[in-house]
Amino acid sequence: MKLNTTSRKRFRVSNKVKKVSSKDRFRLSISRSSKNITAQIIDDSKNITLLSASSVEKDIKSNSKVNKTELSKIVAEKLAKKAQEKKITKIYFDRGIYKYHGRVKIFAETLRKNGMEFWKWKILKIKKKMIYLKS
Repeated sequence: MKLNTTSRKRFRVSNKVKKVSSKDRFRLSISRSSKNITAQIIDDSKNITLLSASSVEKDIKSNSKVNKTELSKIVAEKLAKKAQEKKITKIYFDRGIYKYHGRVKIFAETLRKNGMEFWKWKILKIKKKMIYLKS
């Protein structure tokens, strides 16, 4: 089956994150549309969603006259609060097909400010080959 460009990007990024995942960290998957943003924390070993937050929820939706970047901050704060209640602090950030820019970047930075710890890649370029190391 041939995949289109967006499906290939989503598969590539999510697959990289799943390969390095361990049992002490969960995957945070993010998706956005032109108006809304959603995120969920997933346990890949059990294939279940532990937490989720969305801008479509009633308590967030009631904040009228909020632009999209502030909406992503509100959703990130709510997700971080839920994660702290379940004692989840270490995650992998799965950006999916979206560039780490704009609302996605603001979402990630807000999570970091609220106590979430992301797994970092150290990238070494050796003779045009990429080597990924855990830090």
